Amino acid sequence: MSSDPIADMLTTIRNATMVYHDKVDVPYSKIKAEIARILKEEGFISNFKKIESPNRNFLRIYLKYGPNKEQVIRSIARVSRPGCRVYAGYEELPRTGDMTVYIVSTPKGIVTDRVARKNKTGGEIVCKVF
Repeated sequence: MSSDPIADMLTTIRNATMVYHDKVDVPYSKIKAEIARILKEEGFISNFKKIESPNRNFLRIYLKYGPNKEQVIRSIARVSRPGCRVYAGYEELPRTGDMTVYIVSTPKGIVTDRVARKNKTGGEIVCKVF
């Protein structure tokens, strides 16, 4: 049993992209669905959907690759961990000029770092994707 299901989801995605799988299934939760929604909006995955089964619900994530099988997700890593939470105000959120996206859990929901700065809300930095 894992104490960090979000890190397990990110590791599953990272491992699946390294071996060029088309899709991956992870146990369903609302926060994982919100993270997948942001990954889709930012263009890192092609789609996701909830799979309901009698025993347990799953989140099926369809991975995305470039025209020559280049990985779209080059790196995906957990920032805030259960043993060491990382919080930042909207002014302190990391600014990057490249394709890096930070996913932030704010009082207004799970959003990207750009949206959090725009809404002037800080929160917990969940993960970093590029």
